[in-house]
Amino acid sequence: MRSATIKRKTKETDIEVAVNLDGSGLSEIATGIGFLDHMLDLLARHSRIDMTVKAAGDLHIDYHHTTEDVGIALGQAVKQALGDMAGITRYASIHMPMDETLTRVVIDVSGRPMLVFRTTFPRDKIGEFDSELVREWFNAFAMNAGITLHVETLYGENSHHIAESCFKGLARALRVAVGIDPRAAGEVPSTKGRLGG
Repeated sequence: MRSATIKRKTKETDIEVAVNLDGSGLSEIATGIGFLDHMLDLLARHSRIDMTVKAAGDLHIDYHHTTEDVGIALGQAVKQALGDMAGITRYASIHMPMDETLTRVVIDVSGRPMLVFRTTFPRDKIGEFDSELVREWFNAFAMNAGITLHVETLYGENSHHIAESCFKGLARALRVAVGIDPRAAGEVPSTKGRLGG
């Protein structure tokens, strides 16, 4: 079973996450940030990755530390669950609509972290959540999962819809990329014979 549990505790946050890459999309999310909980629930549901996220953070300051550290821990869990990445599909690309918004997400589960994030938000806030924290979460996740991730919103007007299309797009791309390719017969999908570094 491709699963992992990560615990991360700092002076700012105390986080525990668990993932099962071969799940059915079950989620148990409690970060103390309603909007982030909603996005992570979408991520689990549409990626079919079972996901538990429990976080306690310094929300009396703002949502930055908790959002970023959840991205770090979740990325580390996905990377650990992938192991040597033998047999994975590796690449995926999706165009994700959300009402008037369209976002393209392209992923390479390469072991080489990189984020290109070409998404802007019309409003600084989505409810009480700072819009700029969407990018912070994606950066933390990509860097710690060891994936190359391109996220570009082609058009959109509603900040909630834009964020949701980014998370749902990542979910659907992850679902394909970390999926086992039945034709790969346990091979690492690289001419080098290994992924990462």
